[in-house]
Amino acid sequence: MSRSLSILGGWLLLVALAASSGILAPPGAWYAALEKPPLTPPDWLFPVAWTLLYVLMAIAAWRVTLVAPAGQRRRALTPFVAQLVANGLWSWLFFAAHWMLIGLLDLLLLWGLIVWTLVTFSRYSRAAMGLLIPYLVWVSFAAYLNAAVLVLNFPAG
Repeated sequence: MSRSLSILGGWLLLVALAASSGILAPPGAWYAALEKPPLTPPDWLFPVAWTLLYVLMAIAAWRVTLVAPAGQRRRALTPFVAQLVANGLWSWLFFAAHWMLIGLLDLLLLWGLIVWTLVTFSRYSRAAMGLLIPYLVWVSFAAYLNAAVLVLNFPAG
């Protein structure tokens, strides 16, 4: 039991590291001044949604870590770690560097990596795969927002 909780704690820490990019590169005045598309949620919703999604992500990775045979864990978790890297990059690309197009390309890469993760996780745990479905939906919505902000503010972006 303590080993299982240690594994969960490790995944929560790794996911928190990816999440910290959003803290280190907040939207700020630049983003506030941009024209936003219809369906843009209120600002308070983003940290709430992301917190929930990050917790679900950590639980999914934890579940796969527990059920994947030892010799297959690396292969099972590689797409998950790859998508965490792409996820962590986005805030810096979009909010800190103001590279809206590169941010959108990162989101498209992230989307593909999430799909790869879903397919891989489904081989080990349908529950783990299911925990990531809201994440894919949210990233799809984020891609719409990123693309729309880019178009609405072109060529400023």
